[in-house]
Amino acid sequence: MFNASLNTSFTSDAQHALASYGWDEGWAAEFSPYAAQGLVPGRVVRVDRGLCDVITPAGPVRADTEFVVPRDPMKVVCTGDWVAVDPAGDPQYVRTLLPRRTAFVRSTSSKRSEGQVLATNIDHIVICVSLAAELDLGRIERFLALAMSSSSGDALLHESALSWESGAQPLVILTKADLVPDATGLSYLVQDVETAAPGVQVLPVSSTTGEGVDVLAAVVSGGTSVLLGTSGAGKSTLANALLGEDVMDVQATRDVDGKGRHTTTTRNLLALPGGGVLIDTPGLRGVGLWDAEAGVGQVFSEIEELAAGCRFHDCAHDAEPGCAVLGAIEDGSLPERRLESYRKLLRENQRIVAKTDARVRAGIRRDWKQKGAEGRAALEAKRGRAR
Repeated sequence: MFNASLNTSFTSDAQHALASYGWDEGWAAEFSPYAAQGLVPGRVVRVDRGLCDVITPAGPVRADTEFVVPRDPMKVVCTGDWVAVDPAGDPQYVRTLLPRRTAFVRSTSSKRSEGQVLATNIDHIVICVSLAAELDLGRIERFLALAMSSSSGDALLHESALSWESGAQPLVILTKADLVPDATGLSYLVQDVETAAPGVQVLPVSSTTGEGVDVLAAVVSGGTSVLLGTSGAGKSTLANALLGEDVMDVQATRDVDGKGRHTTTTRNLLALPGGGVLIDTPGLRGVGLWDAEAGVGQVFSEIEELAAGCRFHDCAHDAEPGCAVLGAIEDGSLPERRLESYRKLLRENQRIVAKTDARVRAGIRRDWKQKGAEGRAALEAKRGRAR
């Protein structure tokens, strides 16, 4: 028979050993049924070809994921997951995943429109943007749309990305700030990014001079943070600065375009000396949206607020009379680039959702037919006037 006092003692030991990796009373409660089965808790710090490195109360172990290989790619073991490990045998095995609190998911390049989980159980998304190259505000908006897309609880085993409203905080880091020595010029760059990231903290940082590193360290000291960005954005260099030692390999970027090669090839979870946990990720060539309509709405909140004042509730903000969005563009209060980016991301997200949702596909077909009929009617009316 299982001894409850042993369970209490074990939970206390796990709480102490795993505290620096984010273990808390909530995880202890989720894990308690598995403790009764003789399993041990752990957090996945790296995944590689069906095996994963897991931090357990007894230290790091190499575990096989054979028993948790689902058909759904959204349920595969991922860096950041909390798992129940069977300590018996060699190798040890991950038996189950604990329910994810949050996850960051992007769409893959697969024609089947699958989602790819990049990191789980995250409290902060740190979007790294290099000042060694020209700012791509559209890419920043794309990252933020994913970062702000809602999901919570067990649905994260099925659905999409990290929720800002539920407490996870996005942050834009402008790396290599030392390459912009003019303070005024740097402030203008920060302002440009702030227009693309309303309500999000934008922080210039230099791993070379240390500028901004202490501020970032204070932000990520509570909870789990993930570094995201393209190759050459300085993620691994920044991770080393936060760790206080050269743990992650780095390579110089190309002088011609500021781009870098993929130095980091796996997602790695690292405990920070000042508290908190950091997940470093490989550079992302593409950032496909995945069920990100809510996130797009948050990133472009000013457009959605303006849309509430349009004359027609289904205004497309194209050429309709009484369009408050077009009015804001005309008076200069809304940059036209923002509206174009908003439209682009909504169209892309609709295509992704339509691949897996028959109702959305049917709605798109109805819209096409309606617009086609309206176009034909307008053409006939024009011809009638010409006669």
